[in-house]
Amino acid sequence: MFKLSAISALIAAAAIGVAPVHAQDKISGGVVKIGVLTDMSGAYSGNVGPGSVLATKLAIEDFGGKVLGKPIEMVSADHLNKADVGASRAREWLDRDGVDVVSELGNSAVALAVMNIAAEKKKMTLVTGAGASRITGEDCKPGNVMWVYDTYALAKVGTLPLVQAGAKKWYFVTADYAFGHSLEGDGMRFVKEGGGTVAGSSRYPFPGNDFSSFLISAQSSGADAVAFASAGADLQNEIKQANEFGLGKKQKLVAMLMSITDVHGVGLQAAQGMNFAETFYWDMDDETRKFAQRFHKELGKMPTALQAGQYSAVLNYLRAVEKSKSDHVDDVIATLREMPIRDAFARNAKLRPDGKLIHDTYLVSVKSPQESKGPWDYYKIVKTVPGDQAFNPLSESKCPLVAKK
Repeated sequence: MFKLSAISALIAAAAIGVAPVHAQDKISGGVVKIGVLTDMSGAYSGNVGPGSVLATKLAIEDFGGKVLGKPIEMVSADHLNKADVGASRAREWLDRDGVDVVSELGNSAVALAVMNIAAEKKKMTLVTGAGASRITGEDCKPGNVMWVYDTYALAKVGTLPLVQAGAKKWYFVTADYAFGHSLEGDGMRFVKEGGGTVAGSSRYPFPGNDFSSFLISAQSSGADAVAFASAGADLQNEIKQANEFGLGKKQKLVAMLMSITDVHGVGLQAAQGMNFAETFYWDMDDETRKFAQRFHKELGKMPTALQAGQYSAVLNYLRAVEKSKSDHVDDVIATLREMPIRDAFARNAKLRPDGKLIHDTYLVSVKSPQESKGPWDYYKIVKTVPGDQAFNPLSESKCPLVAKK
């Protein structure tokens, strides 16, 4: 009896000793490390950049700073809107620094490059700032999630209602890289599906400063609407220069992707009356206002949809790690698809097999200076479009991960 009891005790002791090691193995390196790879200094820095770093910090704080008893760490870097720079930094993070997930990636060319590297390393990417449809289309990856928007939804929600309201002839001024091409292509599709025509397009080298020749071409085209397939500082300059040329007097100016910081940058006088698709507005309800006021207290501005989406994506990533008891990419992705997703950004949200988060999208109109009641009171929500109507049907997906029936 003594020998058996002693052996049992030794086995029990050994099991107790092994358990913590096994638990630690579930969290690689004993820490959950999130990399924020963003535009800190370029054309998109106001839309993402420091604000997306802050959003990540707030999500980690709200989660409690630890997951499964292990610390959560954040690193950040500027990809300079260059795919090779972003790819190089991602390799360093994944190979040397133990980063578990590379997030934000607010440039489609950068996002596509980093997604490939992460897939090789069996790590996760969390795209909140890039919008090219191919990210969850033909170039989708098993470990990638696209959280905030894509060019299909922006074009459908922001373009189709205007065509149906009478803007039948369109001209596009487009950033000449993956995001701009995707936004232009999706925009042209919905113009034509709505019964409109495309008078032409001009593609400018990204980033741009002088848009005069492109705007003159748009003006002389006789188009009812001039659509800017761009974002950030480029978009702001386009709107300012278009108003200087008088385009807004006879042609409708349409932003294919506009953030609240862009409206703030050009001012209500220039932006008033513009309609576009949005995925977040700080003044929707108590939950959005609570998050936005915390953000504003630290950064002095209201969060863009991309920054609110970064907060949401990181918060739900950590929830999935906790629920799956693992930071392995397969475990996290599977859990994200199963768990309910709701927070200040995501309402009625569901993660699809192609990696796209399906959620409500809003058609907004920019207030006039007379309608605005104060700083950052810029939007009127014209229409709420449910996610399954805003985003492309799964049956149309080009993602090879999606089983076709």
